[in-house]
Amino acid sequence: MRGYDLIGDVHGCGNTLRHLLQLMGYRHQAGAWRHPEGRKVIFVGDIVDRGPRVRQALHDVKDMIDAGTARMVLGNHEYNAMAYFTHDDQGRPLREHNARHQRVIQETLDQFAHYPQEWQAFLDWFMDVPLALEDEGLRVVHACWDRSLMTEFLRQHPDACMDADFFRRSAVPGSFEFRVVDRCTRGTWLKLPEGVTQKSGDGFVRDRFRTSYWVDQPRTWGDVLFQPDRLSPVLESRLLSDEDKQQLCYYPPDEPSLFFGHYWCQGFPAVIRPNLACLDYSAVKYGRLVAYRYDGEAALDAGKFVWVEVQRDEFPPLDELRAEMTAEKNQKI
Repeated sequence: MRGYDLIGDVHGCGNTLRHLLQLMGYRHQAGAWRHPEGRKVIFVGDIVDRGPRVRQALHDVKDMIDAGTARMVLGNHEYNAMAYFTHDDQGRPLREHNARHQRVIQETLDQFAHYPQEWQAFLDWFMDVPLALEDEGLRVVHACWDRSLMTEFLRQHPDACMDADFFRRSAVPGSFEFRVVDRCTRGTWLKLPEGVTQKSGDGFVRDRFRTSYWVDQPRTWGDVLFQPDRLSPVLESRLLSDEDKQQLCYYPPDEPSLFFGHYWCQGFPAVIRPNLACLDYSAVKYGRLVAYRYDGEAALDAGKFVWVEVQRDEFPPLDELRAEMTAEKNQKI
C-alpha cells in the first residue's frame, strides 16, 4: 500500500491544514493537494465551525476528495449543519435553532454569508460522506466504532453512507438510526446526576461527560472519563451502575486499528493502545493539528504522529479577516 495520512479535526484552521500538508510532502498541483508518492489523506471529520477559515478548509478537503487524493468520514459538526438546514414534515428544523446551536454554527454561516450557493452545495455533499471507513486493515470514524451497531448498519448500508430516509430518522431519539449517528459522530457519554452541570473549557454548560470505550471492566466514572475537563473527585470516584454500563461500549485490542477524533485531547500525541489513536488535539484552541502516517503496521507507533502547532496568526483580527474575505470575493468576481 502507498500509505494513508490521517488528519484530525480541522475546525476551520485552514492555513494550519495547508502547513501540515506541506510538512508531509503534499503539493498543490492541478487544483488539489497531492503527494508525489501517491499517499492519500483521510480526514476524520469536523472540518467546519469555530475556526476562521472554514470555507478555505472545505474547498481544500473537497478538492482533494474529488481528485482522489483524500477520503473523509462525517463529523458531528457536519451532521449538525445538515440537520440545522433540514426540516421535518411539520416544517421544523431537525436541529433546533436555539442560542446554543446558533453559537456553534455562527462562524461557518458568517464565512459563507456571501456564498449561499456554495454553502448549499457543501450541505448536499455532506450527504455523500460516509459515517465510517474500513479499508486496508484500518478503521476510521469520527468518534466511536460500536461493533454491535456497525455490524447491522454496514449490513444495511455497505458504503456507510446515509440516505435521505436514514438521515431524517436519525433525528428521532432512540431510533436505530439515531443510535448509529450518535455513536459514530458523538461517541459514548454519561449524564451527570440530575441538576448537576459543568462548564467546560469551550465555554458550554454541559450535563454530561465524554467517556472512553477501550477500558476493560471499568468500575468508576473516573475509569472511563475521557475529555480535558475533569470531574469533581466525588463524581470521578462514583461507581458505574448497571444502567451506566449499558450506555458504554468496548473496542477490544484484537480488532483492526481504529483512528478517530472528536475527543479534544491535549499535550503531545500518543497512541492510546496498539490499535487505537485519537487525532483531535484541540487545534482550534491553539493546540495541534495532528496527522498519523499509516503504512499498514500491525501495531500503531507514536513515532508516526506528525503535527503543526496552531499559531495566533491563524486567527486574525475580525476586521482583517473581513477584508481578506472581501478581497477573495472580488477576485472571484
